[in-house]
Amino acid sequence: MTEATRIRAPLSGDEVRKLKAGDRVLISGAIYTARDAAHKRLVEALEAGKPLPFDIDGQIIYYVGPCPAKPGQALGSCGPTTSGRMDPYAPALIAKGLRGMIGKGSRQPAVVEAMKKHGAIYFVAVGGAGALAAKTVKKSDLVAYEDLGPEAIRRLEVVDFPAVVCIDTEGNDLYETGKSRYAVS
Repeated sequence: MTEATRIRAPLSGDEVRKLKAGDRVLISGAIYTARDAAHKRLVEALEAGKPLPFDIDGQIIYYVGPCPAKPGQALGSCGPTTSGRMDPYAPALIAKGLRGMIGKGSRQPAVVEAMKKHGAIYFVAVGGAGALAAKTVKKSDLVAYEDLGPEAIRRLEVVDFPAVVCIDTEGNDLYETGKSRYAVS
């Protein structure tokens, strides 16, 4: 198994183009949380010509609705949610500069095409390991949509958040290549 690549968010286009499906990464820096309700509001803001509540250029959005923090923690358990819920909104955000997404599960062809066109990447995090992921979060700040509770947008400062590149900027998809490796002929 290869050693994990350390990357820093926000990401540059050159940085994400070097990553390939199957690469293990450790992410440090700022990442944002958002789920489907927040994504809907972000896209509605774009469609109305309004500014987004944070500069999306080069950013990574983690698809998560974290649990409340316990004493001494910046954030509670924060495992990934199913990415397909964000698929209707992801292409518009990618076109505006979103560089990375973290979740679990496959993505729709329109999302993959937007990733290839604009140079974005999709990471998967391990479902069921939310407590472990929370240990990488050093700071959590509310950014927008407080009324959404755990699904509000938060800015997280993370150190060595573990993920795997699932779909790279060329559209190579670990879910597809993984199946073919074990197919019976």
